[in-house]
Amino acid sequence: MEKAMTRQEIILRAYAKKINWIEAADILGLSYRHLGRIKAKYEEVGIDGLFDGRVGKESPRRVPAGEVEEVLRLYREKYFDFNVRHFHEKLSEDHDICFSYTWVKNLLQKSGLVARSGKRKKHRKRRERKPLVGMMLHIDGSEHQWFGDGRYFDLIVILDDATSEIYYAQLVNEESTRTVMQAIREVIKKKGLFCSLYSDRASHFWTTPKAGEPVDKQALTQVGRALRDLGIQMIAAYSPQARGRSERSFRTWQGRLPQELRIRGIKTIEEANRFLKSYVREFNRKFAVQAAEPDQTAFVPCMRNDLDLVFSVQSQRTVNRDNTIKYKNLTLQIEKQSWRRSMDGCRVTVYQHLDGHISIGYGPQQIGSYTAQGDLRNKKSNGRPRNKKAVDMPLPRKTAKDAVSLSSLENFRQKTPQVSHIPTASAATG
Repeated sequence: MEKAMTRQEIILRAYAKKINWIEAADILGLSYRHLGRIKAKYEEVGIDGLFDGRVGKESPRRVPAGEVEEVLRLYREKYFDFNVRHFHEKLSEDHDICFSYTWVKNLLQKSGLVARSGKRKKHRKRRERKPLVGMMLHIDGSEHQWFGDGRYFDLIVILDDATSEIYYAQLVNEESTRTVMQAIREVIKKKGLFCSLYSDRASHFWTTPKAGEPVDKQALTQVGRALRDLGIQMIAAYSPQARGRSERSFRTWQGRLPQELRIRGIKTIEEANRFLKSYVREFNRKFAVQAAEPDQTAFVPCMRNDLDLVFSVQSQRTVNRDNTIKYKNLTLQIEKQSWRRSMDGCRVTVYQHLDGHISIGYGPQQIGSYTAQGDLRNKKSNGRPRNKKAVDMPLPRKTAKDAVSLSSLENFRQKTPQVSHIPTASAATG
């Protein structure tokens, strides 16, 4: 009614020539042609012509109330912690309810089940993707309550910059040197060597002399040393926006993985990691894109057979005079080597492998292998077996030729007089 009265007042002023019809259209926010239609209807039926004819009539595309209640019931009872996009997919895939994403989002927001998202801030220009797969990989970890029970774990993900394809995704107790090395090693074994790795400035990736300053590219960490040995370039990110591609991927992971684990009743890391091996394929099917040059790749096969040594925590030690070294409160005894009498004073490398066992290397030679507790593995005794009893060797069989030789020797002894080398008394007197 108020809207119709406002229109009537403006139209009457235009009739009175206090304003022209173009100004009246601008005031009402209408086009000049549409105002002409309203004027013609007003002249025909009076003030009733100023009302919107759609008011009070149901839209022919109106959704039945029963279907609306069913959508709201599903979200309240089963999918209460899903985001709108994830919930929209479940409606069409599992319940055969096909509505537009915008309609579902508006319904949940108007009903108060989903909060309205704030207005997006202005963002810097997005960096273009690499044209080939394998040119740049992103690695990052996200700490989150993945099981929804107050426990925090880290999800380590490696994805390709060219396609956003996930190559590795595993839950760990904490992102560390070992867990990061394990992730990179798995990708290299599966895909091959790649060109560069993009990461944040965590202490297991980079050494930063002072907070806020550039990283020290000369003081390599264990991860940096391993990638240098393989010829892979490391790139440091100096802001979360610089790692926007992986940050957006984690936002998707946090909005989907906890719900997928909940509806399957998964509560342990072991079960979750087994599930992730298959879920990664579904994730890539929905979110991976095609590379700019899909027929080529920057991955090259890894021909090295020493990845266990490359992806290990390495440190230098000097051998003591008793052929032992000290390593993390352990005393490791080096056995005698067949090619060197003693290792006293030699500078050796200690490798702590990803599975926990320890080995010692001197140049290309491995001079010791130990368990995580420091016990010697695969003990050797210079090629001779240990703790074996002596056995009687069988005597050689005598032949006829040997019998003739023995009889000849006996006859010779009988014919030859026995001469003593001790002089007798008579001989001494004479």
